[in-house]
Amino acid sequence: MSDVSNAIMDAAERRMRLGGFGGFSFRELAADVGVKSSSVHYYFPTKESLGAAVVRRYTDRLAEKVDAELAKGADACEVLANAFRSTAHSDSCMCPIVVMGAASGDLPAEVFGQVQRFYRMCLEKLVKHGMSQSQAAEFLSTTTGAMVVAKALGDRTLYDRATTEVVKASLANSREDSASVEGRSAAARRAAS
Repeated sequence: MSDVSNAIMDAAERRMRLGGFGGFSFRELAADVGVKSSSVHYYFPTKESLGAAVVRRYTDRLAEKVDAELAKGADACEVLANAFRSTAHSDSCMCPIVVMGAASGDLPAEVFGQVQRFYRMCLEKLVKHGMSQSQAAEFLSTTTGAMVVAKALGDRTLYDRATTEVVKASLANSREDSASVEGRSAAARRAAS
């Protein structure tokens, strides 16, 4: 991607964090970036294609970050909670996909598909690394909901208070599952001897 298209997506993402898909116009983005509105249309012919590109890029970046941490042996729940925490404690306080997810009924199909892809990616990473489907859904609902409440009440610490116990429970479950697997493996080795 070119520097201009990246700058346009960066500007769109900043505005989407505050107002979702309806929170920007090509004219505003052009002013943010310092280009003509026609330049925005050159790179992104429609608002829908730009919105989908921003969500796709955000999802891909988060997936890469999560995968890198998981490769080091980190807990998926803790990695995602920390990623959302860094957003909840940032100047914008909101994940653009969380903002758009709340208004998903009004999203164009192309953007809605990318929003769904983001949430599916999060759920899949959690399930792949030991959570049940219901635990993953509860965790994702808690963390994203905590971000919304913290933003609405203007208290970033609410995110931490709301998610700390969920992360602790996930870590405890992971340890219990590991201990259970190790115990079964040891028992199988003893039985084989």
